[in-house]
Amino acid sequence: MLSTINSPEDLKKLNIAELTELAGEIREFLVSNLSVTGGHLAPNLGVVELTLALHYLFNSPQDKFIWDVGHQAYVHKMLTGRMEQFDTLRQYKGLCGFPKRNESEHDVWETGHSSTSLSAAMGMAIARDLKKEKHNVIAIIGDGALTGGMALEAINHIGHEGKNLTIILNDNEMSIAPNVGALHNYLGKLRTNGSYKRAKEEAEYLLKKIPAVGNTVAKMAERLKDGMKYLVVPGVWFEELGFTYLGPIDGHDLPGLIETLRQAENTKGPVLVHVITKKGKGYAPAEAASDTFHGVGTYKIESGEVYKAEGPPSYTSVFGKTIEKLAADDPRIIAITAAMPSGTGLTGFAKKFPERFFDVGIAEQHATTMAASIATQGLKPVFAVYSTFLQRGYDQLVHDVCRQNLNVTFAIDRAGFVGADGETHQGVYDIAYLRSIPNMTIMMPKDENELQHMVNTALHYEEGPIAFRYPRGNGEGVKMDEELKVLPIGKAEVLREGAHVAIVAFGNMVPTAYKAADLLKAEGIQPMLINARFAKPLDEQLLNALARDGYSVITLEEGSLKGGFGSAVLEHYAGAGYHDMVVEPMAIPDYYVEHGSVGEQRAETGLTPENVAQKVRSLWPARRQRA
Repeated sequence: MLSTINSPEDLKKLNIAELTELAGEIREFLVSNLSVTGGHLAPNLGVVELTLALHYLFNSPQDKFIWDVGHQAYVHKMLTGRMEQFDTLRQYKGLCGFPKRNESEHDVWETGHSSTSLSAAMGMAIARDLKKEKHNVIAIIGDGALTGGMALEAINHIGHEGKNLTIILNDNEMSIAPNVGALHNYLGKLRTNGSYKRAKEEAEYLLKKIPAVGNTVAKMAERLKDGMKYLVVPGVWFEELGFTYLGPIDGHDLPGLIETLRQAENTKGPVLVHVITKKGKGYAPAEAASDTFHGVGTYKIESGEVYKAEGPPSYTSVFGKTIEKLAADDPRIIAITAAMPSGTGLTGFAKKFPERFFDVGIAEQHATTMAASIATQGLKPVFAVYSTFLQRGYDQLVHDVCRQNLNVTFAIDRAGFVGADGETHQGVYDIAYLRSIPNMTIMMPKDENELQHMVNTALHYEEGPIAFRYPRGNGEGVKMDEELKVLPIGKAEVLREGAHVAIVAFGNMVPTAYKAADLLKAEGIQPMLINARFAKPLDEQLLNALARDGYSVITLEEGSLKGGFGSAVLEHYAGAGYHDMVVEPMAIPDYYVEHGSVGEQRAETGLTPENVAQKVRSLWPARRQRA
């Protein structure tokens, strides 16, 4: 049946039994295809019936479906004409793993970060009403994303304005890790409560028995109504904010979903439909380990065994083991994550030091300011966060951490290219947005051994905020020192002496610099190789020596060209009066780099050994004279 579905219109020809059969085929398709490409399996298995019900009842793209985070939109993509492209999912120039406006008219909002859908829905509802149009606006948000401050801000505004729109709360008790917090606990009570509709009807029936005669009796009735509502209405929090609350309902019951969504469509004002789903539904390995199968690589369909590449330890695991080692000797060390304990390597820390570990949920702003406050009390907070998600706490970085010069450590994971997750998750802007803030120190290791020393350096640093950034994936396979060192702040490392041209590489681009130098050996060209270590402060003494000795400089970084490490070097030379200094920055150009492998992303942006070698040749004196 799945092969006959080329657009949402094809769904409308089916009956409920056929839709149920189709749901099974969709799950088989996802499990089979994602075993080859990898991707967000568990979230999509959980929304099969919900997505079918939406497209069966409503009319996309006239009706607007806004997917929060977006990694659960695979079924939506399948039903809107993109099924044949799934063998290219998350691959270079292939199907994006998130909604993409230039990919389909049915993708009306792009996202890869959580908690944006409600603000987007409110904006589209405002535009619809101003244009005097009549379509539906429907946001689908998970219970994890609902903890994000932006979502709560939007709920407050939506309830105040009272516009017609529907929020579907997809409640699977998970974001990536199990959800935390008071709001999560409140939703848990709703899941175990009786039917909202029945409770509301019974309350209204009882109230009708009270004769509304005179002001006194009317006021008594209103007070009784309010009191009873708090006793028997499970969605009272949403009701008090101005929503009609429908649910909780079984998110895998197609008839019930369609009936409830139809009721929502016919209800005036904002409606919240609370849907209970099972993450990984229909595939036993994903149901049993939904965190593993949230975003998964290739795997064996029969067993669910995930293929793991052999090789050196990941940078994330090196960070995790190092902070555990240091925390055993220093009770001041506190670890903080925003719903990513496993993703940031803190699972072991959480088990060993539960009283010093805090998962705040999807709330990077809160995590950043909370860390700042902890630092005022003489403790050593470490906020472990992906580069792309730290962007969400930028104001708090500026205002609460750096302005007060507080000793907060930022462990910035997934710095640089991230591969298949693509443009919404690239960690390429943190150098620029951190470097511009006073009091911040920024470093990046050339390999996993240097990372453990940088973790140690950061946690021995007492002068203010400090950040170390490190890439996704495995290390370089170098020998790990047994004894941890404290690196001198702002000092670079000369790796290989040379002449005429110096390649000053930052962090994970050092191996690329080595490879470029090796390509040039046969030509008698030997550039100096420098491991910058720090983007702020720079090793000004070394940079000045290069200028005095007549070197041309190539800076190399897996970060934004605008405002990045290379910009810092240029600013230094301009400020120091070296106006004739030749500096050639090699970095990521001023556009968003889409999904693919890291190798393909580097090739697209010119960050390869061959391109670095060619840049050295262009600056080598004999070559320059011939040119």
